[in-house]
Amino acid sequence: MLEPCALNKKKVLVPRGTGQARSFSQLVRKYGGIPIEIPLIAFRPIETNHQLQASVERIDTYDWIIFTSNVTVETFFSFMKTEKVDSFPKIAVIGKKTEEVLLGRGFKSEFVPSAYVAEVFVEEFLPNVASGEKVLIPKGNLAREYISSALIKKGAVVDELVIYETYMPQESKVKLATMLEAEELDILMFTSPSTVDHFMSVVIEYNLQSRLNHCVFTSIGPVSEKRLQFYGLPVHASPEEYTVKEMIKSTIEYLEK
Repeated sequence: MLEPCALNKKKVLVPRGTGQARSFSQLVRKYGGIPIEIPLIAFRPIETNHQLQASVERIDTYDWIIFTSNVTVETFFSFMKTEKVDSFPKIAVIGKKTEEVLLGRGFKSEFVPSAYVAEVFVEEFLPNVASGEKVLIPKGNLAREYISSALIKKGAVVDELVIYETYMPQESKVKLATMLEAEELDILMFTSPSTVDHFMSVVIEYNLQSRLNHCVFTSIGPVSEKRLQFYGLPVHASPEEYTVKEMIKSTIEYLEK
């Protein structure tokens, strides 16, 4: 059992924005750490366009819709005039939080993979899709095409729909640079490849590479881990289950060693 003081008052980077950061920060405090909320990633819906409107209006023509994050769920339904439609596609999701947000809107997922990464999702989901079936994938502008490529190869008809843009808030750049310069961050936690990219854009712009030597680097999963390694950074802890809670636990286990 993990001790309440396991993080020993270390300052932990929480790379999420207002709202999303709350539960993350609560876990850090629970184990004795000091959460430092610096949103490394933020989302804004795209402007409505013909493709987006057409996909929403003909939602009943799809066999499946795949939500890869809670952001895709929230953003997609923000474009729908009503969530009550005569026939909604079967729903597949990646992630516990995604499933929870979906349930909160009164929808139940038909498929959830055993692990929350695209590779596992594809391996387990493909047997559920027949050649010729139509699949809609709402996504962000920086999302990978791994899932859609695998489905197309299987013979499915796939529509990828960019519904939001990913960016780094300007105020986060200044706060992050200031804290790194003063070496006031002890544990750096990354929840996606984009958070790694945005973090490193600040490090490179302000020439702060030498300020990272004392930091503990933690990744939520293998894709983020590979992105850290791409920049030549260490990965001190990475959980087998890709959730924030398990990421924090794996970090504590590393610290205890």
